Amino acid sequence: MTRKANNGAKQDNKHAAGFLGRFIAYLVRHAQQAVGSLGDLWRNPFTSVMTILVLGISLTLPATLHVFVKNANAISQQWKSASEITLFLKLSVSESNAQQFVQRISLYPEVASVEYISATQALDDFKHNSGFGQALDYLSANPLPATVLVTPTNRASQVEAATELLQKLQSEREVEQGKLDLEWLTRLQAMATLIENVVIGIAVLLCSSIVLIIGNTIRLAILNEREAIAVMKLVGATDSFIQRPFLYSGAWYGILGGMVAVLCVAGLVEYFSMSLIELTDLYQSDYTLIGLSSSDMLSLIGFAILLGLSGSYISVRKHIRAIEPTAE
Repeated sequence: MTRKANNGAKQDNKHAAGFLGRFIAYLVRHAQQAVGSLGDLWRNPFTSVMTILVLGISLTLPATLHVFVKNANAISQQWKSASEITLFLKLSVSESNAQQFVQRISLYPEVASVEYISATQALDDFKHNSGFGQALDYLSANPLPATVLVTPTNRASQVEAATELLQKLQSEREVEQGKLDLEWLTRLQAMATLIENVVIGIAVLLCSSIVLIIGNTIRLAILNEREAIAVMKLVGATDSFIQRPFLYSGAWYGILGGMVAVLCVAGLVEYFSMSLIELTDLYQSDYTLIGLSSSDMLSLIGFAILLGLSGSYISVRKHIRAIEPTAE
């Protein structure tokens, strides 16, 4: 029994060692073909550089538009959080009741902050800003109501949520009238949606062109190696083995083109930031453009690799199968 167990253990060890060896050999073959495909790009510098630049520049436009959308969303979030609901209280509401109302609505989860403007303060501000100070002194009573400025939270600043909050506040017994510029919020949201749709449309067109460009480049490389491919098939090489270097070439195009796109976007953001400084100084703002984050860069390069593999895969599946060795 002991001898049989030892023999079984030895066989298991041999099987495991054989599997590990085959797996390592598989990885080595892939590494060799990946390095070899990079060498093929190096041996054709003009074609490779042109394809990489076309891929990188094509990806730069949608990536730059994505940066602008991200900055526009950041700015619009600031505007939305600054949008206010104006509540005009009834003239019969006393000062103490108004203060209680302010404390009550400040506890709403949709409310970020509340500012109370008394009737006396409102009249004083109107006297100071309107230029009718002396004429207003002849009024027997203050015609202006107390006003409450309600700033919603970011989530409640959306059009639907802001409308619901306005209706909720108007139902309070102290409120005579509420006002919210819903048209402005609707236009802002529509513009942001339009920009996002434009970015998606342009990105789809440019990505399709990238797939076609890489597919055509790989097709030309396959045709240049037509005789060598026919010889490899004649000695028993499979289609998957033959097409592997071309797939790696597509991946290299994606990696290098994605890096070019990242550099181009970074340069454009820096250039636009210099121009933005003059504009923000006029509005006494210190806003700076938000560029690509590390995750955005990795996503861009990964997406470029996917496009490169897609283009090369479509090309090799069609053209390598069509190449067959001929008997002379």
